[in-house]
Amino acid sequence: QVQLVESGGGLVQPGGSLRLSCVASGDILRFYAMGWYRQAPGKQRELVATITSGGSTNYVDSVKGRFTISRDNAKLYLQMNSLKPEDTAVYYCNAYILNSLFQRRNDYWGQGTQVTVAS
Repeated sequence: QVQLVESGGGLVQPGGSLRLSCVASGDILRFYAMGWYRQAPGKQRELVATITSGGSTNYVDSVKGRFTISRDNAKLYLQMNSLKPEDTAVYYCNAYILNSLFQRRNDYWGQGTQVTVAS
């Protein structure tokens, strides 16, 4: 089993910043990639940003230039600047890993952390 625990969400005014963190633990031999997704009320979960084991990053267009994803071993971060009301959502951490059974798994999710951008 793999556990992902997010933290760092909260209420922030438009234009403000937050830093999300995710800690991965459990049966992980290797990370292939990790990412942040978000789901706003009444909407589907969407990809926000991903980072590969080699450090390559990818962002949804709506956050480019404002969000930065980074990783330090089993810890994943999302620095969010210039936040907008439309960034309000529950943010989830995801990991694509190799486990001790040599299975590639990408179906592990954290419990989510709420980000609310409002004045």
